[in-house]
Amino acid sequence: MQAYFLGKLPLDWREPLVARIGWLMRVARHLEVPIIATAEDIAQSGPLVPALLQELPTGAAVHDKMMLGLCGQPEIMQRIEATRRRQCVLVGLETDICIAQSAIGLAALGFHVGVIDDATASPPQHHRAGLDRMAAAGIIITNTKGIYYEWVRGVARDSAVKSAITDALPAGLTL
Repeated sequence: MQAYFLGKLPLDWREPLVARIGWLMRVARHLEVPIIATAEDIAQSGPLVPALLQELPTGAAVHDKMMLGLCGQPEIMQRIEATRRRQCVLVGLETDICIAQSAIGLAALGFHVGVIDDATASPPQHHRAGLDRMAAAGIIITNTKGIYYEWVRGVARDSAVKSAITDALPAGLTL
């Protein structure tokens, strides 16, 4: 999520998108779900937006992604493989390009891939096309609420997370 790409979206989409991704990052950190951050061509397109940089775990690197699909970059794939997990959840920009190419590439490598509909975006005419392309390729399309409950899995863990993360939910998100 870089300002350059965020600037392509309608103004009223930007803050809610960043807020949902930031909230998911807080939940992931609390649940010890690994976070792997990428940014496309940082020298040209700039760093991650500050609101998301601050949500990264201490010492986490932001990988400078020079391939549209992250599977084409060995150091990013090494980091993914180092988690020893076979499930990936993708958020960010742009749904029809980097998210779609990354999701389809990961699935081809045997990963179970989920894409968060309301935590990804492209300019309006392209978001749905990207989601449809991924769904046709067998990628799971869900939303912020859906992945939250997938991660917590039960009432006790849900209560623990809600007790630990007490900031307001992003606008429009209900749990």
